[in-house]
Order: sequence, then C-alpha cells, then structure tokens
Amino acid sequence: HVQLVESGGGSVQAGGSLRLSCTASGYAYTVYAWFRQAPGKEREGVASIDRADRTTYEYSVKGRFTITRDGAKSTLYLEMNNLKPEDTAMYYCAADFFDNPNIQLTPAAYKYWDQGTQVTVS
Repeated sequence: HVQLVESGGGSVQAGGSLRLSCTASGYAYTVYAWFRQAPGKEREGVASIDRADRTTYEYSVKGRFTITRDGAKSTLYLEMNNLKPEDTAMYYCAADFFDNPNIQLTPAAYKYWDQGTQVTVS
C-alpha cells in the first residue's frame, strides 16, 4: 500500500525558515521530489533527490532550499530558508521508480503523491 504523509507547513514571515517532512511507505522508491502549486498557477517542481542522493533544484530556490532524505526512515525533507512571499503555495511530496534525471522536476512523471501542505510567507 503506497502512502506518502507530509507535515511541517505553516505561516512564516519573509526571511524565515520552515522544514517540510514526508514519510513514504509501501515501496523502495528510486526518486523523490517536492512540488508546489500557487493559486492560479501550474504545479512546478521545486527539488528532487534520487537513490544516489543526487539533487536537482528549480532555479528560484537554489541556495535557499535543501532537499535531503533519510533512507532508514523512508523520510524526505525540504529545508526552506530565506523564504519569500513568492514561495507561498501548497507544497506536495512525490515519489516514483524511474531513473531519468531529465524529468525529475516534471509533475506528470510521478504516480505517487501526498495530500499537500500549505506554506504561507508574508
């Protein structure tokens, strides 16, 4: 049974920090990612990490966000620092089994998603 459970969203002032967590159960996924979707906008990839711990970041979050995973706990993290109002969105974690690095920030590449958590930066 596939299940992704996310926690850690909330409200913060600009310049602040938040950490999102996502616990994955069911399978040994090969790739994980964080996505976000703001009202009226398409869902976009934020960061991804594969089973070799290679990471990819969307340009606007480079240097501010860090994606990590704890394989033993099957938990994915997104550390978000220096948050900006434009980071406000619903954040989702996703997981799947592919290895193609070129699509790791493509929403349509993922089958497994969590319910999402709101991040609001004011």
